[in-house]
Amino acid sequence: MNATQTTATVPAAARPAAAAPDQGSTRALTGKRRIAFASFVDENYLPGFLVLLRSLALTNPDVCEDFIVLHDDLRPSSVARIRALHPRVTFRRVDADHYDSYKKGDQDNYLVRKAYFILDVFRIRDYDTVITLDTDMVVLGPINELLAMRDGLAAVPQFFYGDKTRMLNSGLLVIQKEYLTDQFCAKLDEIGRSGSYELDKHDQGILNALLDGDFVDLDPKYNFVKRRLSGDLPVPDDTAILHFTGRHKPWQGGEAGYEQAQERWREFDVDDAELHASYLSRPGTLHQDLLVHFGTPHVERTGDVDIARRVALAHIGSGDYQAAVDIMERVHIPVDEAWPHEVYGHALMSVSRYEEARVQLLLATSAPNRAATAFSRLAQIAWVHGDDTTARTYAMAGLGVDPTHRASRIWQQRTIDGVPAQQKSGPEDQLAHVAFYMDRQGNAGDKLLPESVRLAFDPDTTSRRWHSVHAHRLFDEAALERVNARRGLVIGGGGLFIPDTMPNGNSAWQWNVPDELLERIDVPIAVYAVGFNAFDGQSYRADRFRTSLRKLVERSAFFGLRNHGSIEKVRAMLPAHLHDKVRFQPCPTTVTRQLVEGWQDPARRDDTILINAAYDRAGLRFGHDYAYFLAQMAKAVKDLGDLGEVQCVAHSLDDEKIAFDLRREHGISLPVIPMYDFENDEIRDLYARTRLVIGMRGHAGMIPFGCGTPIISLISHPKMAYFLRDIERPEWGVSVHDRDLAAVLVERSRDLLADHDRTVADVHGRQQELWKVTEANAAELRTVLGG
Repeated sequence: MNATQTTATVPAAARPAAAAPDQGSTRALTGKRRIAFASFVDENYLPGFLVLLRSLALTNPDVCEDFIVLHDDLRPSSVARIRALHPRVTFRRVDADHYDSYKKGDQDNYLVRKAYFILDVFRIRDYDTVITLDTDMVVLGPINELLAMRDGLAAVPQFFYGDKTRMLNSGLLVIQKEYLTDQFCAKLDEIGRSGSYELDKHDQGILNALLDGDFVDLDPKYNFVKRRLSGDLPVPDDTAILHFTGRHKPWQGGEAGYEQAQERWREFDVDDAELHASYLSRPGTLHQDLLVHFGTPHVERTGDVDIARRVALAHIGSGDYQAAVDIMERVHIPVDEAWPHEVYGHALMSVSRYEEARVQLLLATSAPNRAATAFSRLAQIAWVHGDDTTARTYAMAGLGVDPTHRASRIWQQRTIDGVPAQQKSGPEDQLAHVAFYMDRQGNAGDKLLPESVRLAFDPDTTSRRWHSVHAHRLFDEAALERVNARRGLVIGGGGLFIPDTMPNGNSAWQWNVPDELLERIDVPIAVYAVGFNAFDGQSYRADRFRTSLRKLVERSAFFGLRNHGSIEKVRAMLPAHLHDKVRFQPCPTTVTRQLVEGWQDPARRDDTILINAAYDRAGLRFGHDYAYFLAQMAKAVKDLGDLGEVQCVAHSLDDEKIAFDLRREHGISLPVIPMYDFENDEIRDLYARTRLVIGMRGHAGMIPFGCGTPIISLISHPKMAYFLRDIERPEWGVSVHDRDLAAVLVERSRDLLADHDRTVADVHGRQQELWKVTEANAAELRTVLGG
């Protein structure tokens, strides 16, 4: 039986109650699963645990979940050795006194202690899945199947000679959150105090007594016990985890008759330098955290330029640009090593050390395989500094090397399109507007946003009334002069508080503004409907961002964020006296019907259901659950077809992936609507005419809602949950990690479509509440900005 099948229903005595969600975390909003490994470790078994950690890294190089070490007394030197092998290890001391009332038998050894102390795993409350591993195990193959498990309590079953009682094997448990509860722990304690279990032949006696044989079966390859290899049999090739049960452990000399098994263990009994070199030479994808953890000391020890490059790329991927600079500064890069120069240049430009970045990138253009990327980054630096001519030259050079190079094409096109034409009337009639002005075929939601913000201030959104300031261009002395010549500055909307879309070292958010120039803006500043857009697991360069944020709040006459979740996040970064300045201003896309002059609700709607999925930062969105998400969407699409024609709406090119994957993996074809090619009126028209939108992007929810169309959000980012909470309709969202995603999605779609007129009226009513806030803020803004 495979790891996703269950054998039977858990008996009522053992069936756990559902755990309450952690309402204080963004994870509670997105439903993203947190997974951890756990082991009980003492000094005697420390050598085995160190080999376990090494084997896990070397055989599953793309896996790096939190690792909880349960212990009752580890030396500081032992803690240090463990930390050197895993970047996400935490230590939790077990409560030995808690088990004093348990039956101890006549053995006071490690197995007995472990039998009790491993029960502390069930006292863990901050993870959705916990996987226990014994310290006498060694990982030999992929274990991704265990990480993808979502239901029940799983183990490898075992039977003792002459005993037909079905019991779980010790060592490996895959425990889901419904078992990590006080109720379940109380039942374990009751059995422990009663003494109605056996430890003499099985060290999971208490748990076995409670489960009574009902658990999810795992393939024996995940807990392949040594005794099956008696007579020095070879370890089967498909073994994922080899378990050295018995009294004779490999680090203690081993046991006769098991030499081939013990040789597999010795493969991982290496020192740190050997571990680092072996891990870094592994083919395929390496986990960023492990790459940094092992690569950094390797670079310090060897000066290896290629590993420094790879570590720097890992830092860039996680948004830690200064760390990428630091690792590249530790090595000497030969002049003809183009790729390290290109990565170093990328890191330097991301912290706004532009002149140094130019030098590195020019060196990188010497190699044909890196030249196009290097030229595109040089074009980006020139464009950031307002030099379109040089930017175009570099972009064309990149296209000359590789005519298909997308980044070079984007920068070449941006120098042609620029931002909207400027100053068709006097500066005194204009507001300056800092925004992200989206490129052609860019994100449809971001394309619509600048115009939507302007509509909240003036029905005229043209350059007659607005002076455009692209957020990603360096705000320099000339830009400051132009802004101060206007009657005010509007910043927004969209998720400008995000660290990595266009990183810079001046603010650490999307507007590339140095503090000293921000302080010299002498016209009123209105921050309007900006969002705090960090994903679960994503962080800012805290000091730089906090300083820039504080100065912005202090200088602003109006500071409005688009949801209360963003308000909470931003207030937490500010001193108390500034908290009241941070207020609620809904995204103007959510009140589109009120803002667009002459708006008419559609007389009839197309019989369509539009689905949108997002793939930027896919690891942060899906974790280990993408295959599950796709399978659930396949089921949902089939059933939704009974309610309307299901179509895929792509806000960006990457959004089409769901249609490709559904066809390839599940044989389901969806028509794709390329909304990234649409003009703003076309975007609004399409969303107004459909009956339901099921969207993962924030603006695949907010735009149709603003057009009066019912929505269901596929929640993979806190901002969707924030919005639904603000309109008091959390039931209009479902996590991409939901255990019953397909069923919930279809049920809620059917409910919303059953009485469509009533649902649309509800949307209008919720929108009216946001419009009241917008109108009240508008009255204040007229005083602040005039007009």
